[in-house]
Amino acid sequence: MDNSNSSPALQNVRDTAYNGPVAENVRNQSAKTSSEFRNLADSRTPPNKSTATGQPLTHYHSFFYNLLSWENPRATTLSFLTTVLVIFGARYLPALRWTFKALYVILGITAAAEIGGKLVLSQGLASSFRPKKYYTIPREALEASLEDVEQLINFFVIEFQRVLFAEKPAHTIAAFLASFLSYWLIKFTPLWGLSLIAVSLVYLTPLIYMSNKELIDHHVENVTNVVNAQANQVKDLAGHHTSRATETVKAYAGDYTSKAQSYIGSARGSTSPKGPNSKATAGPGSAPAYDASDFPHAPKQEPTPGVTSHQEQYEKSHLGGQAEVAS
Repeated sequence: MDNSNSSPALQNVRDTAYNGPVAENVRNQSAKTSSEFRNLADSRTPPNKSTATGQPLTHYHSFFYNLLSWENPRATTLSFLTTVLVIFGARYLPALRWTFKALYVILGITAAAEIGGKLVLSQGLASSFRPKKYYTIPREALEASLEDVEQLINFFVIEFQRVLFAEKPAHTIAAFLASFLSYWLIKFTPLWGLSLIAVSLVYLTPLIYMSNKELIDHHVENVTNVVNAQANQVKDLAGHHTSRATETVKAYAGDYTSKAQSYIGSARGSTSPKGPNSKATAGPGSAPAYDASDFPHAPKQEPTPGVTSHQEQYEKSHLGGQAEVAS
């Protein structure tokens, strides 16, 4: 009697549990989560953009952009929570010890079963479960995995160089601030705590930005305008001082040049010969005037034998007199 009365009630509870609104909501959320994970996996395609050097980006650029931009919120939330749990697990759970413990327990049971089976049944128990062919990783799967690892490594290598060479100055400034804060936080923050802060910033910063995009963009634009105005003011002020300094240098250079020319002119005037027959010269810097009488006459006949000096040659020439033959 009780069974007949309780059977419909149990059936009703079972139907409510499996077909009620709660179960329907769980199935819908599970389907949406699976769909988002498929979308996240399908996003692993090389983007159309390239680096400043013209190199193509890896498919992990599209993957991480899709993941951190919260385009698939359920998948991003689960990956964030999984990462946080892994950090806490590595901190508080002795996972490595448990791994070695599981290994020695399994291997000990296997060895004991094999030896006990051979002693009792004349056949090892572990060897009886041995497959006909050991499992091996297919070459295609291994090559695909290695290619995927190569793409992941190149993602980090390319992004580090893009930040290092300031392809996007905003990213370089953000990396500088993160490195600076990490340098000081590592002094009193454990590694797991620093990892938790880094993961939280990586996941939550894009979410905060997208939730307050208009407000943040407005303030960023105001700050950019103020910085540009100050930079232009400093540039104009530097140009004004530079022009004044240039004019001052030119004035001093012209003054020193005129003084040097006057000193050179006076020095030339003091070193020029002054005799009773010297001619009047023009002003400083002009060539002096000379007459033909200022120069001696050139001889017009052969030198007289026996006369050695130039004065005697001149006196005994047809200009100064007849030369006497030396005895």
